[in-house]
Amino acid sequence: MKIRDVKEQGLLARLQRFCPPEIVGDDGAVLTTTPGHELVVTTDLLVEGVHFSSSTTSPEDVGWRATAANLSDLAAMGASPLGITVGLALNGDLTLNWVESLYQGITACLQQYHTDIVGGDVCRSQTITIAITAFGQVSPNRIIRRKAALVGDAIVVTGFHGASRAGLELLLDQNSGQYLTDASRKTLIQAHQRPNPRLDVLPILWEILPPHSQIQVAGMDSSDGLADAVVQICRLSAKGAQIERNWIPIPPALTQMVPSEQALDWALYGGEDFELVLCLPAEKAQPLVERLGKGAAIIGTITTDAEVFLVDSTGVYPSQSLTQSQGFQHF
Repeated sequence: MKIRDVKEQGLLARLQRFCPPEIVGDDGAVLTTTPGHELVVTTDLLVEGVHFSSSTTSPEDVGWRATAANLSDLAAMGASPLGITVGLALNGDLTLNWVESLYQGITACLQQYHTDIVGGDVCRSQTITIAITAFGQVSPNRIIRRKAALVGDAIVVTGFHGASRAGLELLLDQNSGQYLTDASRKTLIQAHQRPNPRLDVLPILWEILPPHSQIQVAGMDSSDGLADAVVQICRLSAKGAQIERNWIPIPPALTQMVPSEQALDWALYGGEDFELVLCLPAEKAQPLVERLGKGAAIIGTITTDAEVFLVDSTGVYPSQSLTQSQGFQHF
């Protein structure tokens, strides 16, 4: 069957089966938040030919990645998810199976966090587009903002970088990574197709920084690249940073796949790793890294400089300035 066979209402009836019946059906979803919490709303788009291709990504994985991107933004704000809405722009010749598989990927990602689809919209388009809006809640004193970095803060990344870019390369070129084991190849591809938003970091972070703490955490996610995240935090905080190149956590499989300089470039600029980049006092950063494990690391320090520098404490490589223009730009 095709979408044109069941038309808009038939499609919506099928998709509403993925949503709680007591929430969908009106012009808007009503979500009850906990008193004393702030509502956080974020929206992300995935466009065919820009963010995904049928040659590298199944509809289930498209759904997962679209959802993970939004949940990652909530995590970067310190927020817990409440629900999402899904907007779809679809070609009428697309099969119903493709759309339902997309929703299966969305719900598979959401189920990990006990979160529901609470509404959405559909329209006709020659280019498949998935627009997800996610809603979350956070205590006012636990909001993570990009502008809150302070001089002397340690810069923490919650996991490895460069894996998603490597996974994409493996999907695009079947001859790449010929020296990788099957397990390593699968790990890198999984990092690209099914990234995990780091909502699991928040409970650990709040254990280390209890409610009465006056410490503000600065941060964002690294979906547009590690270098981009650090530069944006520093720009909005009116600070600079020094990043130690040898402290950046690169997955072992990546260093087996490409030369070390290319692995570093993918770690800095590859994007779509969906880890968190957090700035907080060093005495709090170290226990956080130890608790997280699995590639979490302190990679540098916030400084009074006006720029972000990649430095090498061994003296082998000269310092270089990191900028947003070196990474992916839509326009």
